[in-house]
Amino acid sequence: MSDIKPITRALLSVSDKQGIVEFATALAAHGVELVSTGGTAKLLQGEGLACRDVSELTGFPEMMDGRVKTLHPNVHGGLLAIRDNEEHRAAMQAHDIHAIDLLVVNLYPFEATLKSGADADTCIENIDIGGPAMIRAAAKNHNDVAVVVDNEDYQPILDALAKGGTDLAQRRKLAQKAYARTAAYDAEISNWMSGEFDVVMPRYRAFGGTLQQSLRYGENPHQQAGFYTGGPDRAGVATAEQIQGKELSYNNINDTDAAYELVSEFSASDSAACAIIKHANPCGVAMGASLPEAFASALRCDPVSAFGGIIAMNQTLDADTAKAITEIFTEVIIAPDADAAAREIIAGKKNLRLLLAGALPDPTTQSMTIRNVAGGYLVQNRDNGHIDQPDLTCVTKRQPSTDEMRDLMFAWRVAKHVKSNAIIYAKDDATVGIGAGQMSRLDSSRIAARKAQDAADASGAAVTLAQGSVVASDAFFPFADGLLSAAEAGATAVIQPGGSIRDDEVIAAADEAGLAMLFTGMRHFRH
Repeated sequence: MSDIKPITRALLSVSDKQGIVEFATALAAHGVELVSTGGTAKLLQGEGLACRDVSELTGFPEMMDGRVKTLHPNVHGGLLAIRDNEEHRAAMQAHDIHAIDLLVVNLYPFEATLKSGADADTCIENIDIGGPAMIRAAAKNHNDVAVVVDNEDYQPILDALAKGGTDLAQRRKLAQKAYARTAAYDAEISNWMSGEFDVVMPRYRAFGGTLQQSLRYGENPHQQAGFYTGGPDRAGVATAEQIQGKELSYNNINDTDAAYELVSEFSASDSAACAIIKHANPCGVAMGASLPEAFASALRCDPVSAFGGIIAMNQTLDADTAKAITEIFTEVIIAPDADAAAREIIAGKKNLRLLLAGALPDPTTQSMTIRNVAGGYLVQNRDNGHIDQPDLTCVTKRQPSTDEMRDLMFAWRVAKHVKSNAIIYAKDDATVGIGAGQMSRLDSSRIAARKAQDAADASGAAVTLAQGSVVASDAFFPFADGLLSAAEAGATAVIQPGGSIRDDEVIAAADEAGLAMLFTGMRHFRH
């Protein structure tokens, strides 16, 4: 027996009315009876289409400012009735309920209302009730009913009608999308309420998103992947416009996000800043009087690792910086904007991806990070911890100089974005050596020192770039050896959280080496 189901009656109720008139017109041309609600009904009737208002089905007018209009047995019976069930057919006949074969609903724009900065009352009034109820009913009864929640599915429905109706495979696919849509919608609402009503780590946590891009593969070619957007509106890779270049990969997106989040630590109004990222870790970060200066300083830290990297800037990309970047192999550039001359230069590298985000994200705003583990999820507030100079405690006999203090604050902001264990050498507003992701903090310190020496050798400097630098550690030094390794490399001042049971030993070692050392009282582990 064929699983093709004809469509004789459709209920249309949409907030986003893009394409609905054309779709309804095509349905009517196929002989489909149209039923609609409120504004959608008025729009279709105004276009000359024969369209019954849903109140004719229910016998009740819309009421309570539109809060109640479709919550009625004549609607839900028409959606939920199993067509070949004798009892269901008898109930429909007894209560004058007519079958609805197609439901087209897109929901009140809660997400857009939230992103607009509307107050709580306005957000609540944009929570759809009748829409999700109808969607769930139609999706449950997908053996008989097709449900559309996305105007991208208008044409496939029309294509099916040309062949006599929808088949079961199509209805199943539409039902899956429908439940995913209501789940994502409710997730957005519940997560907003969690913050609005100060519910910390609620008993139930929902996540949702919208597919923005299907990716060729994940971290490796044997892994399938997609890029979903959702949650608070935040400038960055998800909001950026790709001006040119190859399609972004999973790793491109991950690394570009890391780069842009790092560079956002440096206000564009203060000075130009550039971050070069490879495998989600910075291989060079710098501030400068101009973007070309910042890029040159960032590149000098580790030009070998920068090959094939991601470059992020906190100001509008200019021609001089663009020209310098195109002299090395780069995967992605992301910036708030780019001037016409810079775009023309980048256009000469057709595979180079250029993303313009329009703004920098605020590094102090609240949001959530999510990571899956076997059987569950780890959820936490994003690390938006911020330290200002008055928050620091000098624990050594020697106070840092003005120049050292500036570099210490710079290095600390970079440390927040380096995989633990993290050690960062910095001098003159630029990283000169980075040690990341090692199991031992001493090993990270040694790697960072070696990077500083490698950079000196590459530039022809007589001494290591770490000479006269400062060093930042994302967590406390558990032993004095890591600190002494930094001193041996040429560091003169240290910034670290403190809090080790051996702090006294570490402080004594710093004093003996003539180092200045600051405690932040805040750790920045990044796993």
